[in-house]
Amino acid sequence: MSTKQQEFTREARLPQLDRALATQLAATEYARVADLLDQLTPEQWAAQTDCPEWDVRAMAGHMLGMVQMAASVPEMIRQQATAALRARRRGGLQIDALTALQVEKNAALTAEEVARQYRRLSPQALRNRRRSPTFLRNQTMEEETDGRWTFGYLFDVILTRDPFMHRIDITRATGMEMLATADHEGVIVDDAVHEWALRHGRPVVLELSGPAGGHWAFGDGGDDGGGGEHLAMDPFEFCRVTSGRAPAAGLLATQVPF
Repeated sequence: MSTKQQEFTREARLPQLDRALATQLAATEYARVADLLDQLTPEQWAAQTDCPEWDVRAMAGHMLGMVQMAASVPEMIRQQATAALRARRRGGLQIDALTALQVEKNAALTAEEVARQYRRLSPQALRNRRRSPTFLRNQTMEEETDGRWTFGYLFDVILTRDPFMHRIDITRATGMEMLATADHEGVIVDDAVHEWALRHGRPVVLELSGPAGGHWAFGDGGDDGGGGEHLAMDPFEFCRVTSGRAPAAGLLATQVPF
């Protein structure tokens, strides 16, 4: 394990994106999810996703639950406390209890209501994330499967990667087109690629195709330099593989949280 990889593993996760850029990405991602939900047909709402227990409707209920949580501090406290209690009583991970709670919370809504509430609440969720004070952003939390995160990493990175990844899930399930632009999807992918390289700390050359892709050459410890394994694939498939949604081998078995 390289020195930089050791440091990355030991330290609490910090966002690597500039905060202004992170805010811009969050705003665009919320808007793109809202637009996607508005376009779904009744048949598409019922399509099965890569997440075994969720069709598109259930996944959207979880996504709305995350926006509801970010849009309201009391709601965030309520969801987290309820999920923690359920995890203690029933066993399992708190994150699984949280997502199940969110699906349950929004199960009675129609698909149209889910889409409408997502669009209505996402600006408040964005404001709360943007206004999170420095003292809170610097606090750390223990993520059950990934070690320590700062709240800044949660607010700036994970809360944008999560809807982005689910947008990939929904377009795969429904056959709809996944938008692929260099200035949004490409930036999210680039951030995930750099984190992946730091996590495994091995030399690798990675080629991801299309507007959301690019070329990266990492030497030992994550410095640009090349050498090592050469990988080529679709950028969204890279995200699926490194999120644990698809079979992985070699360096691709190193997972990145989404």
